[in-house]
Order: sequence, then structure tokens, then C-alpha cells
Amino acid sequence: PLAHAADGHALAGQHFELYIGQTPVNITGRPRTALTVNGSLPGPLLRWREGDTVTLRVRNRLAQDTSIHWHGILLPSDMDGVPGLSFAGIAPGGDYRYRFTLRQNGTYWYHSHSGLQEQAGVYGAIVIEPREPEVHRYQRDHVLLFSDWSDESPQALLATLKKQSDAFNYHKRTLGDFIDDVAQKGWSNTVDERLAWARMRMSPTDLADISGATYTYLLNGQPPDGNFTCLFQPGETVRLRLINASAMTYFDFRIPGLALTVIAADGLPVTPVTVDELRIAVAETYDVLVSVGDLPAYTLFAQSMDRSGYARGTLARAVGLQAPVPELDPRPVLSMADMGHGAMASMDHSNMAGMDHSSMAGMDHSAMAPMQQHPASETDNPLVDMQTMAPRANLDDPGIGLRGNGRRVLTYADLRSPYPDPDGREPSRDIELHLTGHMERFAWSFDGIKFSDAAPLHLAYGERVRITLVNDTMMTHPIHLHGLWSDLEDEHGRFLVRKHTVDIPPGSRRSYRVSADTPGRWAYHCHLLYHMETGMFREVRVDE
Repeated sequence: PLAHAADGHALAGQHFELYIGQTPVNITGRPRTALTVNGSLPGPLLRWREGDTVTLRVRNRLAQDTSIHWHGILLPSDMDGVPGLSFAGIAPGGDYRYRFTLRQNGTYWYHSHSGLQEQAGVYGAIVIEPREPEVHRYQRDHVLLFSDWSDESPQALLATLKKQSDAFNYHKRTLGDFIDDVAQKGWSNTVDERLAWARMRMSPTDLADISGATYTYLLNGQPPDGNFTCLFQPGETVRLRLINASAMTYFDFRIPGLALTVIAADGLPVTPVTVDELRIAVAETYDVLVSVGDLPAYTLFAQSMDRSGYARGTLARAVGLQAPVPELDPRPVLSMADMGHGAMASMDHSNMAGMDHSSMAGMDHSAMAPMQQHPASETDNPLVDMQTMAPRANLDDPGIGLRGNGRRVLTYADLRSPYPDPDGREPSRDIELHLTGHMERFAWSFDGIKFSDAAPLHLAYGERVRITLVNDTMMTHPIHLHGLWSDLEDEHGRFLVRKHTVDIPPGSRRSYRVSADTPGRWAYHCHLLYHMETGMFREVRVDE
């Protein structure tokens, strides 16, 4: 039998009683109140079995409406848990019975889809055991759920961002940085670059909206000094199920001294690929195998993408053992190439959303990527402060801060499904959407249209479409389509891997195919919680 992580909050079976309420916590040394499922942070690990029908009665002990969304789980739309689309929500003192049959296996998670409750603690892990025997052999199975916690309320964090979007960026560039850049790049290039960023009213160090200035990064609910510990014995192979349940934080995960063999992404198997490190976007999951050596302990290290902090635990032979904790990597800085501008960095971008591009028709673009076209709704739009001009898929790019670090880093280009395209049909039509925003206003949207003003995206039941996303912002966005798989493809339209959440970095253009095989009203949004809350959200209707 497999050895699982010691977890007194794990629940298994087909019938579950869950309640959402308030729980006192003390993560930073200051007493606070979290919103929790069954009184624990994170909520209980739910262990299901493929093919079973599960019933979950969720009771609301809060003074506000609540909900639970089962992230990445295939189910009827009225079981998806999104208030206003799937159902009305769960009123204070009320309850809701979720019931659905499991048509998949793997690593998933759940969270509230009501307001900002996810940030306050309403989330937990799901493991669905396969009906057929496992392909991979391992002796231990541990869930590693990463999240971000602030002693400030989610409402206070959002109010701060609306007032000053870079309030949590404590690493703005200094005079010393300017002098260093002049020494490396020369006076003219340095001044041109600074002017370009100033015209866009952006900072190249603004990699995360919320940083370690207020966040404490957690591993299974424990801060770094809590030293969450997973056990092993020498010579064992250990399966680690990585879940990014944070509200706003991308994590770069590694175990110094051990290689990671990636065997699943977003719950589904991939052709095994061995790396030293991987970036896990908000809401993604990865399963990895590690073959442990003779050392008594290894550090589980997940640094935030902006290098403002880390979550940390230990893989050890016994509780209490520790291994050295690495220093944070140098803080990365965005370039114009990262933004999809490349050689266009010296242009005046101050009014890009309203530019007349007709005068550029005679330019020689032979050495450039094709000039990106933009929807008319972005023109002269106060919610759009920039546009990418030459986006690329960049599937083989490990990402800002991970390039050339001396470690093998996973990229989307490394992910390959062991099976051919599950649908097999070519898309009957293409849908292009642009991820848009205004940094100073902290306003986010699709095509410059916030959710409250946007019409639903209609799909006909049974049709196969291609969705292309173009990131017109300087932030990276994890985009999640509820109820339907996203079949990621390469630049040539070839199927790569099936996912439920697709990361779209700045200056990128990525596409995936969607089979509209489940009718209903589905949420489609950025999974950065405060981006979703401020408008980067659409409804997708699959019409019968």
C-alpha cells in the first residue's frame, strides 16, 4: 500500500459533509480570522475514485453568501459552483448539495467562487484515484498545496491596488540601477529604455501585483518557518502532487539535489520529462516523481516569481530534520522584448491604444513577426494602456527569471500528451480575444470590455473552436475555462497537451482548441483573483 502524507484533514469516500465558516489563525504572529472549510487552512484533502458518484453537502456558516467551485472537474453546469452562472450561491445558514459522477482521475483542487473568499482561505486539494492500475511506480504520495496569505483583508488589498497599483512593489529601480545599466548598455540605450517605460507609465520591476511585502507564502497552510515535512525512506520513489492554490502568486518550484520527472499536468498524464525546476501558474497542478537519495533531508523550495519570498518545506526521513534553504534568485526585470515590442522599444507608446497604424503599411516587416491587429474596442479605451505589437507563442520560453539560470526548467513546449488529440476534428471557426488592462487604474478585461459590459461568448453544443489569446498587458495571466478542456497547440496548430488553465505571459499569443461538449453557462476568466474581480471575466454559453 502507498504511504500518504500524514494529514488529519483528509476525507475519502462518496458522501461528504462540508461547512464554510470562520476560524482563528496565527500565521505571522498576529491573530487573525480566516475563512475555512471544516475549520482548517487549507480545507480538507478530498480523496475520490474515478467512476464514483460523489455527493457533497456544503453548509454556509458565514454571514455572507458562499460557494465551492471544483476546479478542472468535468460536471454538469449546475454543479460548477459559480454564483450567477451555475446557481444562486449558498445563502447564510443555507446549504447546497453537489452531486456528480467522476469521469477523470488525477490532481485537482477546489475553492470558493464568491467575492474574495478564496484569498481568505476557502480552498483545498482533490485527488481522484484512477479506476485502472497506475502506470507509474512509486512508494509515497504527497500533496503539496501552495498559497499566499496576508494579514490584511482581501478587501483592503484590493482597495490599495485600486488606489496605487504598484503599492506592493518595493523594488523599483534606483539611481544605482541606472548607473549599472549605463555601464552595460550605454547611455543612449539606457535613456531610451527608461523613456519608453515612462511613456507607458509602467515599471519593468512590476512582476506581481501583490508581493512578499504583505504576503506570507504557505505550503499546506504552513509558513516557511513552519517546516511542513513529507517523509520518505532511502531509495524510494515519491510522487509529489503540486497545486498552486494562491490568489495572485506564481511559484518556481525545485528540490535542490533532486531531479523532477513531470508525469501529469492539470490532472492529466503527460509523456514523462525530467527537469530541475518548474514554474507553476496560479490554478495549475503538476505531478512529479522524485527518486530520493541517501541524504536525510531535502528542501522543498517554491520562490515567488518576483523573488519577494518563498514557500518552503522538507522531504525528510523523520520529522524535525531540515536541509539548507537556498537563497532567493536575483530579482528579474522585464524587457521590451518580454512585452512583445522587441525592436519597437524606442517608439512612443503613450497612446498605443488609439494609434493609427495605416502609416506603417509601407514598413519592411520581413525581419519582424507579423504586426498584431487589435479589436476596435481597444481604440481610445481608458481601460487599455498598452498593446503588444509582435507577440509570439513563446512555448519554449521558461519565463522571466528562469532563463539561463543553469537549471533545466520545464516549458510548455516540453509538455506532450501521451495520446493524440482527444477530439480529432479541426476547429470550425476561430475566436481571438485580447487580455487587456490599465495598470494605474488596476482595471482588467477581455478586449477592453469589463465583464459587467460584455456579452456572453456563444458556442454551439458539439462544435469545435480555436481560441487564440493575445496578451496586451505587462502582466502574466493564467486563463481558466470552466467545464471544457483547453487543448493547447503549438504555433503550427499541432496538438500538444490538454489543460484546464493556460498561462499567457506578457507579449505572447497562444491558442487552444475547445470542444463544446457540455451545455450550460460557464465562467471564463483570469485566475489572478483581483484581475477576475475587476473585470477579466467572461461568460461562455454552450447552447443546445
